[in-house]
Parts: sequence; structure tokens; C-alpha cells
Amino acid sequence: MHFPIRALTLMLAFGVNAALAQPAAYVAPSTPAGSGQWPAVMEMDAGLPTHTVYRPAQMPDAKLPIVAFANGGCRNLGNRFRHFLTEIASHGYLTIAIGPIGPGDQEEPGAPSFSGEAAAGSPAAQHPERAHAKAVQEGGIKASLTYAAQLTQAIDWALAENARPGSPYYGKLDPSRIAVMGQSCGGLQALDAAHDPRVRTLAVLNSGIFPITGRSWDMAAAHADMADLKTLHGSVLYLTGDPKDVAFPQAEDDYAQINHIPAYRAWREKTPHAGTYREKNGGAFAEVVVAWLDWQLKGDSKASTLFMGSDCGLCKRADWHVQHKGFAAAR
Repeated sequence: MHFPIRALTLMLAFGVNAALAQPAAYVAPSTPAGSGQWPAVMEMDAGLPTHTVYRPAQMPDAKLPIVAFANGGCRNLGNRFRHFLTEIASHGYLTIAIGPIGPGDQEEPGAPSFSGEAAAGSPAAQHPERAHAKAVQEGGIKASLTYAAQLTQAIDWALAENARPGSPYYGKLDPSRIAVMGQSCGGLQALDAAHDPRVRTLAVLNSGIFPITGRSWDMAAAHADMADLKTLHGSVLYLTGDPKDVAFPQAEDDYAQINHIPAYRAWREKTPHAGTYREKNGGAFAEVVVAWLDWQLKGDSKASTLFMGSDCGLCKRADWHVQHKGFAAAR
């Protein structure tokens, strides 16, 4: 059974405020953070002013996989998921989020909408396809400030930097190891961008496709309808909170529809739609996503044990519920 469409549209568009345990303390963007081997910083690059970059402060010798991220609410704020994205980068990833860096209070749980999003510019309005997109009338929701193709733009920029002599990323990135992901409204954008043939894996966080064709385009400037699930490639992780998470039914439906690629479904009890992204080091959801990336992009067999096998880590945790398909034949 689907959650009522109007309520789901509102929540995916604007996010759901919720009190979270262990909120992360604020530190300056240049302060390395994260629990990984390579503490990471957050910064903007003049060559990609519409995005925010998270990278290890000291670049490791091994080439970095690339992760492109779309925000919950499709917000144009690259620091909205700072703690979560910094944690990923600290494990040896170049992580790029849609949107410039906004005020520090946007990194806190329950932060109000930032009026500066519009002042920073509406990338969606500049995109040629958006000229034909209509605002969602139900609930008075306006067309998204961001759009799915910005994830592709992040990948394009990273690969260009990897090939550009003089770039700090010259020869330091791995073009064969690319992931896209997004939370809530951003999950719809990630589902669209995952069709890029360069993408190896997709993480859909607290999100799923609407049963009404075209709704994802109206709200998220993303081509993400039920028919698009059949053309995904690589592998996919669907991660949500408990059944009270507004996107829980959609994630369940998406997972049930996907039978042609490896797919993993995980949800955690007593966890809201807002997840754990703003807890210290991104909380429990960051642990799962880092392990997923390590497994799917780096081929880390130890990371795979969190998900698979008779003694899988998530299987042994009473507050986690998991199911999977397609991995035995594909891995």
C-alpha cells in the first residue's frame, strides 16, 4: 500500500524534521573529519561552483572512486549532508554533492529551509529541459532547484580533472569505479543518473519511485518512473528507516520490481525518514553505505560480510531487516 501521494510528495520535497541522537559538533570546512583512514575536508572548486566537494585532506596513494550525491528535498545545499558525506570521503572516496556550501546551521538536525538557496541561483532554471517542466500544483510545491543531470555533471567534472595536467586530482581518480546516490527527493535524481553507463552502483536512501508516472519529473527534475527500474544496470541498495519512514512503501515496491540486477534492501527499526545522516560521522546509515561502496566499488570481501553470508553483520543486528537477490549469480 502506498503512502498518500500528497503527503509523500510534501515530505520528499521538503524533508522531515526529526530529533536525532548524537548530533555532530560543528567544525570548520577545512578541518579534517570522519572515522576513516583519510580524514576528509569539505570545499568548493572554482571549476564546479554549483557543487560541493568532499575529499581526503591527504590524498591516499590508491586511486579514489567517485561518488555523486543528491540532497534530500532536492535542496541546492552541498553541506546539508556534510557529516554523512565527510565520513564517506574519509574512507578513500571523492564525494561530490549538488549545491554550494550554505550556512553551517544547515548541517544540523531539523534545520529550516535556507532562503539563500534561491539567491545562490536556481540551476534547474538554467537547464534546457526544465523550460518544459511544470511546477507541481498539488500542495503548491514548486519545481526543484536542482536536477538529476547535475549528478552527471559532477562525474564529468571529476573525470576531466583526473585527465587534466596540473589538477590536484590528476591521475588520482578511478574512472571505472563510480557510484551515484541520493536521499529522499534526491533518491529520485540518483535513480535517473544511475542510467549513465559509467555508473557501477546506486544507493537509493529513504526514497523510491512514485506510482504516478511523471511525478518524479515534476518534483525532482528526474526521469524516474516505474518503467525506468527495468533499465537500471550495475547494482542497487535501497536503505530506509522503519515502516513509518514515508518512503518505506516506495522502497519496498521498487525492490520487488527489480529482478535483473543485484539488489539489496535494508531498513532499521526506530529510525525516521531523516535517517542518521546528521549524527556523528553520519551514524549507522553511513556505516552501511561506506561498506556498500567498499564492496561494490573496491571489491572488499570484508565489507561484503556486513551484507552477505550466513553470518552477515546486518543479519545479526536485531534492529536491522535485510533481504537481497541476484548476488549469488553476479558475485
